[in-house]
Amino acid sequence: MNITEKIIARNSGRSRVSPGDNVWIDVDVLMTHDVCGPPAIGIFKREFGEDARVWDADRLVIMPDHYIFTADKHANRNVDVLRAFAKEQNLPHYYDVGTDRYKGVCHIGLAEEGFNLPGTVLIGTDSHTCTSGAFGLFSTGVGNTDAALIMGTGKIWVKVPETMKFVFEGSLPPYLMAKDLILTVIGEIGCDGATYRTMEFDGEAVFDLSMEERMTLTNMAIEAGGKNGVIAPDDVTFDYVRSRTDRTFDPVYSDPDARYHSVRTYDVSKIEPVVAKPHSPDNRANVSEVEGTRLDRAYVGSCTGGKLEDFLAAAGILKGEKVRIDTFIVPATTEVARQLKTTEIDGVSLLQIFLDAGCRVGESSCAACLGGPIDTFGRTHADEVVISTTNRNFPGRMGSKQASVYLASPLTVAASAVTGVITDPREVLV
Repeated sequence: MNITEKIIARNSGRSRVSPGDNVWIDVDVLMTHDVCGPPAIGIFKREFGEDARVWDADRLVIMPDHYIFTADKHANRNVDVLRAFAKEQNLPHYYDVGTDRYKGVCHIGLAEEGFNLPGTVLIGTDSHTCTSGAFGLFSTGVGNTDAALIMGTGKIWVKVPETMKFVFEGSLPPYLMAKDLILTVIGEIGCDGATYRTMEFDGEAVFDLSMEERMTLTNMAIEAGGKNGVIAPDDVTFDYVRSRTDRTFDPVYSDPDARYHSVRTYDVSKIEPVVAKPHSPDNRANVSEVEGTRLDRAYVGSCTGGKLEDFLAAAGILKGEKVRIDTFIVPATTEVARQLKTTEIDGVSLLQIFLDAGCRVGESSCAACLGGPIDTFGRTHADEVVISTTNRNFPGRMGSKQASVYLASPLTVAASAVTGVITDPREVLV
């Protein structure tokens, strides 16, 4: 069996499972946030009773992150619902807005708080929950009804997915990032090419990546229709996890004779910096093909592009430069925001590099990645051409349905911010 099959088998109490099997599995962690949490709570109370208790308070994580820095009364009400439920259920893992516990983007917050344990099952009410699979666990998004069922029982009904394997051979060139790798894959197989399948990532270039970069790969599995993304855990994984939690875990690995739907191999030395053109993540083009395209703004942030590694890459290009277009820097979490102040390049903090370059720094949250209320990033901007480190570029995803969004790596976004047009990072990297 492969990694995903082994985890599902273990959490279903079986010795083995095969693709297509339908099984009940125990959930180790359930995560929800301010968009899907309130309706999931409502269904839970309707089906299990107003006085029902969640199956395990220590296994439910609630991280508001989507529409929080807003005066919109409906968005504020959602946070009120979460806050009341956390108090009622005495939940230890509620990260409330406006407190020292507030995290920001849930997918990165889960990693920072030590919930991503190799070999476990983590379910979330968000399609990008597959991000956590970078730690060698089975992690996928579900709807509100499924989440309510888990709240009440700790279990979920799962069909075992087939697994597609993507192997990246060679040492990653300095002008490429994980975003280039995953956009290459999605551009090849399409937004439905991995529908209800596991996307397992392997190869030298993958295991040379930091945990932050690995999360970018698994995060965007859903953009190809994937059920989950996964990377086998190694010492990099264990060091990250053990620095953040003392919870025990039991990692699993694919067998040498594990079955795969397909195996695709890439030589990273032959991959160029790429973008996803409007209006789909699979509308791939090499940066060289669209170089010179006029831009109105640049955005570095989200669960795909708001991690420390992303800002290190962007700052390396922006140091000593001035941006020619509106450029937004939005750390995914409050921990990353603090790291911007303490992490330096040649004695200058990342935050200062961004400010000196003329960037605007936003609060830790999902911000423009999902548009949202009228006073949220991205909502009021029409007819603009944007280059962004986010993970989706469908019409209206970042606010205006008239905007055109190009997805790219932090290196490409930063290089383009300096010139005001889409620019190959190889032209500015020293």
